[in-house]
Amino acid sequence: MTSPVRTERHDDVLVVISDNPPVNALGAAVRQGLKEGVEAGLADDSVKAIVIRCDGRTFHAGADITEFGKPPQGPSLPETLDAMEASAKPIVAAIHGTALGGGLEVALACHYRVAVPSAKLGLPEVNLGLLPGAGGTQRLPRVVGVEKALDMIVFGRPIGAGEAEKIGLVDTLAGEDSLEADAIAFAREKAKADSHPATSRRTDRLPDAAHIGQIFDDFKAKNGRKMRGFDAPAACMRCVRAAAELPYVEGVKVEREEFMKLMQGDQSKAQRHLFFAERQAAKIDDVPKDTPLIPIRKVGIIGAGTMGGGIAMNFLSAGIPVTMLEMKQEALDRGTGVMGKNYEGNVKRGRMSEEKAKAAMDLLSTTLDYADLADCDLVIEAVFESMDVKKDVFGKLDAHVKDGAILASNTSYLNVDEIAQATKRPGYVVGMHFFSPANVMKLLEVVRGAETRPDVLATVMALSKKIGKVAVVAGVCHGFIGNRMLSPRQREANKLIMEGATPWQIDKVHQEFGMPMGPFQMSDLAGLDIGWHRDTNRIESLRDELCAMDRRGQKTGAGFYDYDENRRGTPSDTVEALIRKWAEKEGTPQREISDEEIRERTLYPMVNEGALILEEGMAQRASDIDVVWIYGYGWPRYRGGPMFWADLEGADTILAGLEKHQDKMPDLKISQLLKDKAAKGETFN
Repeated sequence: MTSPVRTERHDDVLVVISDNPPVNALGAAVRQGLKEGVEAGLADDSVKAIVIRCDGRTFHAGADITEFGKPPQGPSLPETLDAMEASAKPIVAAIHGTALGGGLEVALACHYRVAVPSAKLGLPEVNLGLLPGAGGTQRLPRVVGVEKALDMIVFGRPIGAGEAEKIGLVDTLAGEDSLEADAIAFAREKAKADSHPATSRRTDRLPDAAHIGQIFDDFKAKNGRKMRGFDAPAACMRCVRAAAELPYVEGVKVEREEFMKLMQGDQSKAQRHLFFAERQAAKIDDVPKDTPLIPIRKVGIIGAGTMGGGIAMNFLSAGIPVTMLEMKQEALDRGTGVMGKNYEGNVKRGRMSEEKAKAAMDLLSTTLDYADLADCDLVIEAVFESMDVKKDVFGKLDAHVKDGAILASNTSYLNVDEIAQATKRPGYVVGMHFFSPANVMKLLEVVRGAETRPDVLATVMALSKKIGKVAVVAGVCHGFIGNRMLSPRQREANKLIMEGATPWQIDKVHQEFGMPMGPFQMSDLAGLDIGWHRDTNRIESLRDELCAMDRRGQKTGAGFYDYDENRRGTPSDTVEALIRKWAEKEGTPQREISDEEIRERTLYPMVNEGALILEEGMAQRASDIDVVWIYGYGWPRYRGGPMFWADLEGADTILAGLEKHQDKMPDLKISQLLKDKAAKGETFN
């Protein structure tokens, strides 16, 4: 087998080149090739310096993730890098594209680093529930200092080459088109020096012992909330602290121990599962990869409310012109005003430049006339969630928008097939369910109707990537994937408060599980009056009474919780009294309810619903369901999504929990797929 690594001689400089598409991952053959290439350069007296670079679109972009969990093949990356760093001849990393994870560890083991201005450098292992395992946590602090290393390692954020040069991670910038020549010239210059700085022996950027504790205390105080629940960030901090306090050899032992603990733990398994799940979600099982796409040069949006404006921003920010339609000019003015403020906010927070924000808004045009949407390639409606209203809109779109254009509904529950029948082009109708706020949330449920054409589906999936969304294909059913699974959770939560649990106890159980908020906090945020009949004299439920009392959630200062002027919620005595009253009225005896019962009755039915969705073919694969819940509903990443979590719990445990509470959940239809998995000891993923 041909090695993916070759060497080229440039007079007295040996260039070691990796060519392992697509991202020059550091698999066993690449590690072997690097080691042999460096050894060849060291063995040849006429070679004065070595340059390490890559062919293709990027420098080494990380470890080969497909090797994880398999028996190790030598040489290991730490072994390879230690041999490089020990070289008496200068070794220069020539970086283009990205130097990420193991790739940056390769660069750190070199004596010098040269990069093109467009390059990005980072240690993103924390996003897989891991930490840099080849000396990265020990070498980076020695090169850039502890504070900057903490930021890069604990949060896994890459930095640009310009910033890398400022902090000392990159020694010099090369020309975009002359990286190899500039790196060779730099290496030749450095070869004149008597010695070369081995990163592991540097101490010039490490803080005094007296300051170390304060640095870590300050970092934890500032960032503790972001790291809550995750194992990897705390392990990263322990490793960086070891770099600051211990000799390199001892620090590397700490790094290895922490790495192995994370690698074998459930959190890293969950986060690695998501890494593959997200990529898998983009694939449509029965639509060929080479399906021709419909060009989308202009998009129409119906509705300038919060959702319509947010949807429009996705396209405008991606450079796609948008025409937005409303019934009244005031609604258009209000909507575009909000969009303008959102862009101003992005500029203030440094998320985009003023020029980019202005360019985006310049691509927006508005209208009150359906005829102005005639030349759009895609039109998305974001109007009131009513079948009659949506059918009316689609009938008008069908009459005005050109043939071959895609018509999409942003419905979160309604039947896309029924909407499609309001047109003469059901094959061109699809659901595009954005999540609020639509300009921020990454999830897009793409709802495939019975007649949706393959090229329409493929086009929408490709377009979703262009506008920065993670798209998942769902079938037509009430609530699709996410909201359908939310239903049983909310239903059981509402029953549990009647039986004796408090809203705050239930919310606390969900927050301790890792959710950003519980069912009742979520209801208050969304508004209790969503779908309410709005008759204050018609009080048939607890929710009716809360709404009639103007306790409609955060927006009115009270819902299940009482809220202060900063929208901070506290448990409400009024609500507790109302719950007792309604429980008595319904003849439901109240009792002490354990946290365990709350978990089993709110989370296990979600897994069961996910199994029913798979059984019915409403989702392509279990991992797609996980992606929906991670990106759309705040399921904790370190638990991998509801179906992955169910695999860790065991299908038999989930089934036993559901059966244990069956008397309290008489309407629950237990999935046959779940029963089969439990009987055979199988997993969903």
